[in-house]
Amino acid sequence: MRFIFGAAAVLVLLTGCQPAEEKSSTPSEGDTKAAPAQTPVERGKYLTRVGGCNDCHTPKTFTNGMEFDMTRELSGHPAGDKLPPVPAKLIGQGGYGTLANAHLTAWVGPWGVSYAMNLTPDKAHGLGSWTEQMFIDAIRSGKHQGTGRAILPPMPWNWYRDMTDEDLKATWAYLQSLPPISNAIPDPTPPDKVPR
Repeated sequence: MRFIFGAAAVLVLLTGCQPAEEKSSTPSEGDTKAAPAQTPVERGKYLTRVGGCNDCHTPKTFTNGMEFDMTRELSGHPAGDKLPPVPAKLIGQGGYGTLANAHLTAWVGPWGVSYAMNLTPDKAHGLGSWTEQMFIDAIRSGKHQGTGRAILPPMPWNWYRDMTDEDLKATWAYLQSLPPISNAIPDPTPPDKVPR
């Protein structure tokens, strides 16, 4: 019996307890498969998905619950979608900090109303008239086209501004690869003009 326990202990030591310097998480010489390199468009698609861009910039369908309408991917707040009136004193101290429409593409807060932008390469209503540098500058500065009006909540540009140039360029490449969707987004509404 003593021999069996001793042999088991030796086996455990030999098979599972290598010194720390001998353990390695790198692939063995026989396993040299590397992950395939992503194109900038593939990388940008990945970044827009994990970054939650569709949450606000893609209209929703309401057939089996709320789902992204990928036929209008990243086209922003649906043109012509009217917001219901916001009761006075609903937003602010003692009330709510923000409200969103059903598509999560329009947001009401102390800043007024902001609408998710059309990120497709449509020249009239989307990013088709922008340059890559304008896009990067907008994300870095929180200003429309990098120099215009402030980008309003809930757009978390202040989180995305720390993305690498390479990742911002990949995101731009993906957005430019989308089909252009003609969808005019309203200008932001100042707080004193919010529908009541």
